[in-house]
Parts: sequence; C-alpha cells; structure tokens
Amino acid sequence: MLNDIYNKRIIELAGNIPRLGRLPDPDASATAHSKLCGSTVKIDLKMDGPVVTDFAHDVKACALGQASSSIMASHVVGSTANELRELRETVRRMLKENGSPPEGKWADIALLEPVRDYKARHASTMLTFDAVVDAIGQIEAKAKQPASAQG
Repeated sequence: MLNDIYNKRIIELAGNIPRLGRLPDPDASATAHSKLCGSTVKIDLKMDGPVVTDFAHDVKACALGQASSSIMASHVVGSTANELRELRETVRRMLKENGSPPEGKWADIALLEPVRDYKARHASTMLTFDAVVDAIGQIEAKAKQPASAQG
C-alpha cells in the first residue's frame, strides 16, 4: 500500500532537507530528472581528491526524492567517490533486485526499501544518487585533463 512508502519518517526527512541551495564555486554540478514524475534534483559538489568537501542541492521532487536527497545531504561530506558509487549501486539493487539496504552511516536508506514494490517511484528515489555520481565523474574527468586544457 502506498501509505507504507509515505510513512512519518519519510515525510520528516522530506520536510527537513539539509544543505539546500547552490554552491558559489562548485567543482561540478549535475542534474538528474525523472521524466515519469517530473522530479528534478540539481547538485553542486566540491571535492579534495577522492573526498567530498562540500555539497548543496536544489530539490524539486516528490517526498521520496526529497527524502533520499535529505539522507544524501546529511552524510555526503566526508564520503569518498568510491563509497558514493557503491552506495548508488546498493540502492539500485535494493530497489530493483531485492538487495539489502546499505548499513553504517547510510542505514536510513532502509526507510526507502518499501519503494521497491512501486517501480514508478524508483527514478525519483534514485535522482540524488545519480546526480552525485555524475558530478564525481565530471570532477575526475577534469582532473585527468592536462592543465592547459582546463583553462
């Protein structure tokens, strides 16, 4: 039942999203959009090597997109590129392949586990994870360019 996915904790997360806004000088920005529901998440990311040092986002999404963005914003700073790539895959497997939710600092994502039964809600739930991994890829690609090409 849809009430299972829109529980009190999801609504609390959606209503209290940290790090809203945009960064003035991000290393990369990325946007993820769900054509199905119209939800959009724009993120700005700063990194020092493989570690996220700052994050902001503009979230125009349903409660599930807002809740996943809230969880991301709460824990992303201090996370590594590899950790965040693995997180996206873990959440994707949780939704699409009945995989286990993440543990540790990302354990709140287990609140989104009931979404697996609602395929139409998967895209909005994944937006923040997709955008963060996109931005990491942009930053890594820039770092591999010769200094003269970055100008």
